[in-house]
Amino acid sequence: MSLPAPLPDLRDAPMLARPWVTIVWDDPVNLMSYVAYVFRSYFAISAHEAERLMLQVHNNGRAVVATGNREEMERHVEAMHDYGLWATLARAEG
Repeated sequence: MSLPAPLPDLRDAPMLARPWVTIVWDDPVNLMSYVAYVFRSYFAISAHEAERLMLQVHNNGRAVVATGNREEMERHVEAMHDYGLWATLARAEG
């Protein structure tokens, strides 16, 4: 007779359900126009939205530029690094 599998700890369920985010950080190297260009070209967003996110990076020191599953956010972080931007991923606040 085998023992039943342990039940999952439901206290962890909210943490598991929270998505991940890609954060782009301000740096002293890249021009604001270049950061907006990267956002437009990589994320295929409008010039207005790219400008808004770029200003968040510039004025607040960071901006959340994407939300989704961990693997997707890891790809975005790697792509931002390829463009020369400083980016990290984290769990979405919630």
